[in-house]
Amino acid sequence: MPESEAVSQVLQAEREWLLAHLNCDVAALDKLMADEYAQINSDGRVVGKAEVIASFESGGRHWDEAHSDELEVRVYGESAVVIGRWQARGLNTGQAFDYSARYVSVWIWRDDRWQMTIDQSTDIS
Repeated sequence: MPESEAVSQVLQAEREWLLAHLNCDVAALDKLMADEYAQINSDGRVVGKAEVIASFESGGRHWDEAHSDELEVRVYGESAVVIGRWQARGLNTGQAFDYSARYVSVWIWRDDRWQMTIDQSTDIS
């Protein structure tokens, strides 16, 4: 696929990722995550897809706001890397959160769609 089309599709997948978080849409998150998905959380721990999905299924999350910007997409054949800024506010397991972070996410083209395999974010203080 042409690089410009891949960039557009990855940006669309990023928008879907954001909306899935904002709406706590487990089905959308499950579809967007590759089976081998891994997240490096703020404690430096590697968290798998099942654990991330379970954290949304618990009902302990509520998002008041979430958006991303300053996106840069780099396409490498059937892989893409996104660098961006994420801002979110809400409640997670009874704890309020309001943060900004720089993040990197890695997407692969599989089964006729882009799937996230890895993401990591670093708080912006």
